Amino acid sequence: MKKIITPILLLGAALTFAQEITKGKIVDRYNVPLIGAEVIWKSTTISTLTDENGEFQLPKEEGKDLGIYYENQSITFNPSNNEFQNITFTFQPIEENTLAEVKITDTRNSLRKASAATNTTIMSHKELLKAACCNLAESFETNPSIDVNFTDAVTGNKQIKMLGLNSPYILIAEENIPSVRGASQAFGLSFTPGTWVESIQVTKGAGTVVNGYESFSGQINTELIKPANDVPLFVNLFGSTDSRFEANVHLNKKISDKWATSLFLHGNARTKENDMNKDGFLDNPMGNQVNVMNRWQYQNAEKGIVAFISGRYATDLKQGGQVGYNQKTDRFSKSKWGSNIETDKVDFSAKLGYVFPEMPFQSMGLQTAFSYYNQDSYFGNNVYDVTHESFYSNYIFNSIINNTKNKFSTGASFTWDKFQEFTALPEMQEFNRVDNSVGAFFEYTYDNLKNFNAIVGGRVDYHNRMGVFFTPRIHTRYTPWENTTIKASVGRGKRINNIFAENQNLFASSRQFNIIGNGGSIYGLDPEIAWNYGLSISQKFKLFGRNADVTADFYRTDFKNQIVTDIDYSAREVRFYNLDGKSFANSFQFDFNYNPFTHFNIRAAYKYYDIQTAYEKGQLEKPLQAKHRFFTNIEYQTHEKNGKYWRFDATYNWMGKQRIPNTSDNLPENQLASYSNPFGTINAQITRVFSDTFEIYVGGENLSNYQQHRVIVGGNDPFGSNFDSTMVYAPIFGRMIYAGLRFTLK
Repeated sequence: MKKIITPILLLGAALTFAQEITKGKIVDRYNVPLIGAEVIWKSTTISTLTDENGEFQLPKEEGKDLGIYYENQSITFNPSNNEFQNITFTFQPIEENTLAEVKITDTRNSLRKASAATNTTIMSHKELLKAACCNLAESFETNPSIDVNFTDAVTGNKQIKMLGLNSPYILIAEENIPSVRGASQAFGLSFTPGTWVESIQVTKGAGTVVNGYESFSGQINTELIKPANDVPLFVNLFGSTDSRFEANVHLNKKISDKWATSLFLHGNARTKENDMNKDGFLDNPMGNQVNVMNRWQYQNAEKGIVAFISGRYATDLKQGGQVGYNQKTDRFSKSKWGSNIETDKVDFSAKLGYVFPEMPFQSMGLQTAFSYYNQDSYFGNNVYDVTHESFYSNYIFNSIINNTKNKFSTGASFTWDKFQEFTALPEMQEFNRVDNSVGAFFEYTYDNLKNFNAIVGGRVDYHNRMGVFFTPRIHTRYTPWENTTIKASVGRGKRINNIFAENQNLFASSRQFNIIGNGGSIYGLDPEIAWNYGLSISQKFKLFGRNADVTADFYRTDFKNQIVTDIDYSAREVRFYNLDGKSFANSFQFDFNYNPFTHFNIRAAYKYYDIQTAYEKGQLEKPLQAKHRFFTNIEYQTHEKNGKYWRFDATYNWMGKQRIPNTSDNLPENQLASYSNPFGTINAQITRVFSDTFEIYVGGENLSNYQQHRVIVGGNDPFGSNFDSTMVYAPIFGRMIYAGLRFTLK
């Protein structure tokens, strides 16, 4: 029985001391690693995916061809007997008279498990085409590891959850630079259009220490399309029956053999009032967004240098509330209830990488980023304004200790944040502060080149409000026998809870805000601390002669301190206080993937959550969180003929009952049941590909037309004490149909 060898986690071409291993690295022509490329011995089932450094390892198979697949390209390579130890492949963009690359349509899954010590799933760009992926917040509808929910019935905002915990507990990065944090937690995901994304890496558990200490339940890293690999022109147009229209245009230019630049243009607007449930409030806010980004890439392969420089500006407007609300005449009056959120966002980032020419296993990189986020908003008569300026810098050095069985990454980081907040709750008050931290990290990776590898890391940070603290994390991967993989992890996280920015949906209610401080340095409260423990077991097998696999994951997040957001003490109040008791989140997930016949894939998952917190009224389940969830996705693609084919995708989500927060002190007509009813939704899409340059698609969301019966509590008196738009557990609006087209100029 051949042993599956795990991939290495070191930048640069690897050396090897095992004679039965084929290993290498896949990069583009600018030496940028390609993540999630599939490497397979032809005519066998032995395959793997490249890791975050573009590297792979496979058991030696003499006389076989290696097939390498990435997006819509493939290479077949026939290594000779003396070339099994160190192979480097380079993908070039498809050009005329290039015979090494050919366009393929295959059955490879667009959602793939990475063969690293971390429990990472890679979502390719192909996965994002399976639904109406208008922005990053909407790109996880077909990913069973991420839950997507509406936060309220006014802003139209979607929030993601991992392991049952909200997005603030997830480290969300863009090309390994933390991006959605602080003031942007509520709406930050909506500022990354889906067409800009090349791939997404979703890691369960605390993640590694290289990117920081704030991750509790997971890490999500988005890789944007690289200028060196982009096409000269891409156009995506989208429209839906809820009056949402969107346009995306990518312009790309190769300046020279070393320089390339891309200009990304995005615009969306919702132009019509919709009130499908007839409650007198808009189902989705009116508004528009303009988003522009310019990226530059420099590559000098001879000197081992690669650099990226990016600048972005986005402006966004959301206006919601009662039907017929007019901001000019109704603002801060009691004639009609309305909400308005105006946001401006500016980002600059630079990344510089250097690979030592004489030591390709050794490299270093520097990441820097500046972000400015300004939001002026009101919800009825509640005002919330916030400005967040942030600077981030991270230096990373990678090398080996004696040989490639022992690798390490080390470096230092600095973060500076300036917050200016103004809110009318609990009273007219400003909350201004400056946070800064400096830290150093070291991460050691061991790989026995047979069946075990581990990542052991730690970092020490000094924060002006949290003091000096240590963050340890461990990830292991073990292959006891062929096609079976066991992964385990443990890690600690620490973070500041920005109670207003992270709970903006609560402003869209008549609740009073009450901060019960204990003398802490952040809103009078202490920072949050938690440990995360995880175990994952995966098994590949044949079912009726076709590829299948199952995975069982169990994760527990155990809070040592938490800022409790208590909406159960009273329906008229939200209370913030430090945890006094137990708070934990247990998450179990069982996945099943099967390819019953060519071009047809089935993906199914069952999830169980046990999430409890010690509130002032006792130990309670987390509100608006289903204990049981079932997910299934099916995809089918017809055989290609003359460059034309069809793609069919459908996703079913079933959610069990959810606990409704306490409403007993409301008027009888505004009291809700203790639990919601279970429900299911169906999303589907059909795509017609006419050529490698043009395709159209049509689809629908919530095709079962399920709607929450009562979305807004006290909606007949929005300025009364019972008004609350945050009791959302199901779709607000009914069936939505959309259509669009994609055009590519190569």
